Amino acid sequence: MLPSLRLANAHKPLIRFLGRRQWPSKPEEQHPHPFAPQELKQHFSDFLKKFESSSSAASGGPTSAAPKASSPSKSGAKGPVYQDFWQAPPRLWKHDLKDWEIELVQSGGASLH
Repeated sequence: MLPSLRLANAHKPLIRFLGRRQWPSKPEEQHPHPFAPQELKQHFSDFLKKFESSSSAASGGPTSAAPKASSPSKSGAKGPVYQDFWQAPPRLWKHDLKDWEIELVQSGGASLH
């Protein structure tokens, strides 16, 4: 008797899909977030220009022979800016953590003394 009751009250998912997915043929035009600060909305086109120029420079891919570093910008950055860590000198790469550094991170930064 119990199995027939379960069949009568079959599980019905709460999510209902409206139909088949339809993807747009071309991507949506880039725009700032609706709740972005007004200053960012006004300078969004400048950001897009910088973003496109940096992505085109980085599209050289891993097959490029020489590491590319951009020149210092007007924002006051000193020295080259590297796209990937392996383009930087080895002294700037990640290093192995010491035991006391791991304990410090795991304790949430609380003093060990």
